[in-house]
Amino acid sequence: MNFEEIGEMALGSRLRYLSTKVTEDAEKIYNAYEIQLKPKWFPVFYFLSNQEKGKPITSIANAIGHSHPSVIKIVHEMSKAELVTEQKDPLDGRKNNILLTKKGMEVTSKIAEQYKDVESAIKNMLKQTKHNIWLAIQEFEYLLEEKSILTRVLEEKKLRESSDVVILEFLPEHHSAFRELNEQWITRYFKLEDADRKALDDPQSHILDKGGKILVAVQNDVVLGVCALLKMQDVKYDYELAKMAVSPKARGKGIGHLLGKSIIEKAKELNASDLYLESNTILKPAITLYEKLGFKKVSGHYTPYERCNIQMELTLN
Repeated sequence: MNFEEIGEMALGSRLRYLSTKVTEDAEKIYNAYEIQLKPKWFPVFYFLSNQEKGKPITSIANAIGHSHPSVIKIVHEMSKAELVTEQKDPLDGRKNNILLTKKGMEVTSKIAEQYKDVESAIKNMLKQTKHNIWLAIQEFEYLLEEKSILTRVLEEKKLRESSDVVILEFLPEHHSAFRELNEQWITRYFKLEDADRKALDDPQSHILDKGGKILVAVQNDVVLGVCALLKMQDVKYDYELAKMAVSPKARGKGIGHLLGKSIIEKAKELNASDLYLESNTILKPAITLYEKLGFKKVSGHYTPYERCNIQMELTLN
């Protein structure tokens, strides 16, 4: 396989190739030093060789970063090779501890010289490299702990799929999509209420003419999402974020986040100092989105909606 031609996409394959090469040499090194170990046994062996007493499978697995079934399999193989044995925990008879046998302890003494030579060889190799692979692996592992490759790939997918999405101000031709997308999510979880019907049937009169705004997310002339900014009469809040709906076909593309950010920017353009919204905690993805946008939970405000069981606000300045 030409890794240079494929590039960074082949990271997993290249690491497996490198692991295979190192493992093959490791087996030969054990043979050269007449050490009866297999490379995959080494983490368990090394851990146990540094323990005064035996340790249960769970402790070994946690210490070396292996799965419980993987350690069980390794211990079983090492037991067949008479390198480890199993004993009842003297303080807790329900637990079995794994410890090195006399033969295993002999290997511990014998392998000391191999350790020195291997460590010296690896350090000399690292000195000859421009980039220290050991430090690079540590950095990469740290990044994976922060966020998995799967998560990062899905984020890139969202960016790519939303790159040609445009946010437009509402036009009469968007009315049917505005109504249908909202009716779709409302009737899936709740029931349409009078306040819904008024806004959805005549957004011009009930939203736009009253100083509000409606934004529409469009991709290739298809409306994927909508969101409204309602002018509030409440002296505490300037506008309400409402009627956000995303087409089921566009889920996972980040359309909701894009609309949310755009509607907030629109509110700032209108010199709003704060935003208000109402929702229901059954809509967990929506609540998560609002929290990411900076909204905080509040309570005590009048609502015309039966379905509202959470109120949130966002301070803009």
